[in-house]
Amino acid sequence: MANCGLVSVTNEPIPLKSIEVDLQVKSHVATVSSTLQYVNEEERPLEALFVFPMPAEAALCHFSAKIADKEIVAKVQEKEKAREEYDDAIASGDQAFLLEESEESADVFRLSVGSLPPGQSAAVTFVYIIELSVQADHALRFCLPAVLNPRYTPPGTGGGIVSEIISSPAGVPYSLSLIAHVSSPNPITKVESRCPLEPLVFLSADHMNAKVSLSAGHMFDRDVELFLYYQNVHQPTAIVEAGEPTAQPGTLMGDPVVMLNLEFTEALMSFAFCGEFVFVVDRSTSMSCALHGEKDAQRRIDSARDTLLLLLKSLPLGCYFNIYGFGSHYEPYFPKSVEYTQETVDQAVKRVKKMEPDMGGTAIVLPLAHIYSQQCIPNHPRQLFIFTDGEVKNTRQVLSLVRDNADFHRCFTFGIGEGASTALIRGMAQEGCGHAQFITGTERMQPKVMQSLRYALQPAVVDINEEWTVPVGMSTTRLSPPINTVFSGEKAVIYTQLKGESQSSDSEGTVTVKYRLADQEVTNTLSYCLKPAENTGLSIHRLAARSLIRSLEQDEQNEGAEKEALKARVVELSLQAGLSSSHTAFIAVFKGSGEAVKGPLLRRRVPTVGLMQKKAMLYSLARQTGGGGGGPRARMGKISIYYKCITHTYF
Repeated sequence: MANCGLVSVTNEPIPLKSIEVDLQVKSHVATVSSTLQYVNEEERPLEALFVFPMPAEAALCHFSAKIADKEIVAKVQEKEKAREEYDDAIASGDQAFLLEESEESADVFRLSVGSLPPGQSAAVTFVYIIELSVQADHALRFCLPAVLNPRYTPPGTGGGIVSEIISSPAGVPYSLSLIAHVSSPNPITKVESRCPLEPLVFLSADHMNAKVSLSAGHMFDRDVELFLYYQNVHQPTAIVEAGEPTAQPGTLMGDPVVMLNLEFTEALMSFAFCGEFVFVVDRSTSMSCALHGEKDAQRRIDSARDTLLLLLKSLPLGCYFNIYGFGSHYEPYFPKSVEYTQETVDQAVKRVKKMEPDMGGTAIVLPLAHIYSQQCIPNHPRQLFIFTDGEVKNTRQVLSLVRDNADFHRCFTFGIGEGASTALIRGMAQEGCGHAQFITGTERMQPKVMQSLRYALQPAVVDINEEWTVPVGMSTTRLSPPINTVFSGEKAVIYTQLKGESQSSDSEGTVTVKYRLADQEVTNTLSYCLKPAENTGLSIHRLAARSLIRSLEQDEQNEGAEKEALKARVVELSLQAGLSSSHTAFIAVFKGSGEAVKGPLLRRRVPTVGLMQKKAMLYSLARQTGGGGGGPRARMGKISIYYKCITHTYF
């Protein structure tokens, strides 16, 4: 077991053996079902911990566990209640499973597998739903993240689940199998990936259904990306999904929901040749890591440097620019933004070529606060470009800062390397009315960089609103938060609840979308069938609920917000839709003998492949029963042994 990633000197085995993923893609929506196989090879009862990434925009909707021939489907509970039930179950000798989302960052989850008897095996399955993002070449991108990098904690901030992101040396003791079934209303042309794939198999003559899988024996040591190519992807669509039959009419889950997909593809009249371009480059120590796990992979800092050089050489003459490097502190290249001339760009290029990851931690708030304090240049809109591997724990603080200054700039982000936080990278772009890109290799860098620069130079689609027309007896309620900005060529998704029942024979509705582009008013109308689509399950409802929950969680961060009322609404929606949130968790308990655990209950962390460090350390913590208090975990009277490593790659 020397290559398994544990740092224990006694080489204790790790319980996670394999991961099986079933991917169902229907047009722009993916349903991901992952099954993790565990076995306790210890001589005593075991608790295993697995901290892993999940896209921040995913809707986690199912969690179940199977031990021997018994299977139980987890229920969603308020988070503190779920934790108490988990602790009480372990203390009583029952087997329990707890799946919870980090309160610090929406893209980090922790799975606790508790009180597995010696020799016992278990399988846990969780399902999430996600919208697929559109790439610069019009491919739809699906990413199964393997990497979750350790994240920098600024002084004075707390811990939480994100603080448990640890690291391991190279190698994981488990493998990954993945099979993807793809269906689309338009023909599928191809599926690409950097990971080795079996040949694409078409399941219908019209090429609207296909199957593809990873090659056998794939070790889960890097992100798995699939790029799906359809014909005619620009066409707008509106899909109606029926409500849950057992749910109360008038509720989100009881009524039909419409998913409206729009892509704004109008030709632009002109591009702007002015602006203040501020480039903020992460020079923290973690940027010395490789982009991915393959041999001879480029360093993250080198990728950021190449991306920045390409942008610098593509800026229009007459604009203004500046460059900031940051780590534990920050350094601007110029005291204030300077005009883009041959002389200033030559000065900047010389310094960029010498840029190294030598500035410590990832205190991104510091340069942002300084930039926002600087006066904007008249007639030169501020465009902020941020390059980072996303290793911060104060994600919500960063997003709040960008949101508070959104009226004075647009924010374009580049997540550098595998493991960049989707919550941070996408969140900053969303709050700053910009666009997010992820750079995990060199083969797709140039089109992504030029796409972001094109967006920065063009007028955005703004003042977006829609008018829904439905038959008499019906009404609509918008579930998605307002869309502030979309760029030409980008996709936007809007969820709307259909209330009431039609009192006419009309089987169609219409939606009219109005927006402004380059000072021109644009109106488009789309007709859609009110008959619910088949075989969608409740995926559209759950994505709509997730969109509403994320919006409410964001509102909680605002100053003066009615936090308790918003939290109660989040919990209510989460329980109704069966979704995880920052205030709820999935809990499953197998009732056992009822006998309390005797002796120490081992706690094992499941290792994953890391990209940062070359050696690991052992960190152990023992907690024993305290007299008369200390909460449920202390009352269990167990000793928890943690095996921590230096870098982490996670599922």
